[in-house]
Amino acid sequence: MRMLLFGVESASQETLDRLNKGIRVKDLVNECRMMSEEGLELHITIMVGYPWETREDALRTLKLAKMLMEKGWAVTLQSTVVMPYPGTKMYDEALENGWFRVDPTDYDRFDMTEPVLRTLDMEPEEVMRICDEIYKVFLSPKYMFRHLVRIRSWRDMKYSVRGAVKVLGHVRDFARSK
Repeated sequence: MRMLLFGVESASQETLDRLNKGIRVKDLVNECRMMSEEGLELHITIMVGYPWETREDALRTLKLAKMLMEKGWAVTLQSTVVMPYPGTKMYDEALENGWFRVDPTDYDRFDMTEPVLRTLDMEPEEVMRICDEIYKVFLSPKYMFRHLVRIRSWRDMKYSVRGAVKVLGHVRDFARSK
């Protein structure tokens, strides 16, 4: 095993508490650093668009993810819009609190191409922009060099090419949406 998926989710302590993550933000950073120092390659995940989070919270999450990537404590990441799938506690809470901005039974819209929840102070387009902004970290020369020197096999090379195609597609789609 070389890679570990690590659900960072948010840089908001309130959000981590509401999600019952059982961890503090500063501990997330320390754990990522320690796992990296032990030789594990971390794939971190973050989410943007929690109905109780502010723009400032989302930008802090973006900043945390960029810092983890820039320090090399995480090697890849995934940033997604919050999606309260039916049958989950968040779905039930969203129904109860009127957080849905779309029909909660229109499951075709639960495809992560748009937020289905309202946020405190962000429009849907801003949530998506913040969510997509993180992928620009992959375009830095420092990241590319660090990633290239980690390639150890043909399998690693194929994995890297597939990842690059996805990132470039994400960046292209982001540029088109402007």
